[in-house]
Amino acid sequence: MNDIQDLLDQGSAWLPLITDGLINLFIGLVIFFIGKFVASKVAKWCESRMLKSSVDKAVAGFTSSILYALMFAAVALMALGQIGVETTSFIAILGAAGLAVGLALQGSLSNFASGVLIIILRPFKSGDFIDGAGQMGTVDRIELFHTYLKTTDNRVVIIPNSAMMNGSIVNFSREKTRRVDLVVGISYDADIRLAKQIMQEIVLADDRILKDPECTIALSELADSSVNFVVRPWVNAADYWVVRADFLEKVKYAFDERGVGIPYPQMDVHLHKQES
Repeated sequence: MNDIQDLLDQGSAWLPLITDGLINLFIGLVIFFIGKFVASKVAKWCESRMLKSSVDKAVAGFTSSILYALMFAAVALMALGQIGVETTSFIAILGAAGLAVGLALQGSLSNFASGVLIIILRPFKSGDFIDGAGQMGTVDRIELFHTYLKTTDNRVVIIPNSAMMNGSIVNFSREKTRRVDLVVGISYDADIRLAKQIMQEIVLADDRILKDPECTIALSELADSSVNFVVRPWVNAADYWVVRADFLEKVKYAFDERGVGIPYPQMDVHLHKQES
């Protein structure tokens, strides 16, 4: 009986500690999940406010990602402190673990550093059409570790920031104007003067082609199967592809109507009869 009584007394002594521990665990979980929810909402709110203030979309997305990461770390420490974990020692442990993880995750840290450089150097911004890391598309957003591109066929391409910064970046949207470089070939028996006149008329009739700088139309090559002209009109960057397609279509129609032949690769074979 005395042993049973002792067990009951020990259980009564441990019960408040267990109850307090469960309560602290519950409060810690509540702090963690509510804090995580609040951090997400605050980050999105800050991003929307920056966008309304005409801050570049890429900068707003990058800043909100950093803000969320910092708030999430603070919420995690608060939750651990509520449970009873010594956060001071925990931070020291995290520092040591962070060094080891940092060595193991050099690629991710490189992506983060490259993301910071993209924001600072601004080789491109949200909405620019670029060719980077072997992919072409419109920049949608820049985050801590990745840059998001949308292709012309509406695919989303996610590129590590380090890959973006370590390669060549072609920004098609940086300048307001672009030059359309075209090669137009005519047959050897066609009238060169007439062909050049037709192309000049098409250029002058198109208001989207800029008068300054002046369009270049010049004979460039006497090729194997054609006489080649280079045509180099200047247009606003937004009109590049439309003007290019329209010019080629109009040239084809005009050449057909006015008898200017457009050649295709061909080979002349000469047969000689050899008398025995």
